[in-house]
Amino acid sequence: MKITVINGTEKHGVTYHLKEVFLKNLQSADVVEFYLPKDCPSFCMGCTSCFMKGEQYCKDFAYINEIEKSFLESDLIVLTSPAYVMHATGAMKALLDHFGYRWMPHRPAPEMFGKRAVIITQCLGAGAKSTAKDIKHSLSWWGISKIGMFHGALMNDIVWDNLSEKKRKKLTEKINKLSGRFAKINYAKPAHTKLITKIKFMLSRLIQKKVRKSGRAGLDCEYWHKNGWLGKSRPWKH
Repeated sequence: MKITVINGTEKHGVTYHLKEVFLKNLQSADVVEFYLPKDCPSFCMGCTSCFMKGEQYCKDFAYINEIEKSFLESDLIVLTSPAYVMHATGAMKALLDHFGYRWMPHRPAPEMFGKRAVIITQCLGAGAKSTAKDIKHSLSWWGISKIGMFHGALMNDIVWDNLSEKKRKKLTEKINKLSGRFAKINYAKPAHTKLITKIKFMLSRLIQKKVRKSGRAGLDCEYWHKNGWLGKSRPWKH
């Protein structure tokens, strides 16, 4: 089993600690970790090269390609981020922006439809849920249906060792419960694709069929045609 972890900050704080607790129940896995912004230091410039010409034309392709390769080889993807002004870190948002071409209306990777993911967030007060929602939005549009989420509120301190024993115990029990569920999964079998994911796919398919019929087919449309998705083939059927 292989796990890819994206750490939304290089800081080894509470989010890092919770991620480490989560991974303890999956000790037999091969874990590959990336730390932001070190492993993706640049912002997406909105040049649209990935959409119009191909992802290999992105100025940050060397970084993005390495991360995507790890995603596609993994059985489980873990994304972590503390809440920054009630949302994901800027570095995490910058990374997700780079994967816009992998959203369902464009060129989703068929492998993603059978994968599982976990989001770990925490905050000092409010914001953990909206942070998790930020990240889930991208994951779901990549085609991932099975997404576990952990969000915790610290309330009085941002340093793990400074938290009360009661708070540390509560957070640890909660993250262990989530990791326990994911440790029991048979990763030899692809994850079930939910109805909402299939609806997103079918709506995207209608768009691509219309584009192809118009005679203005570009890179995205040709990708759908090549995969047989404009016909009867579907990425969740193996």
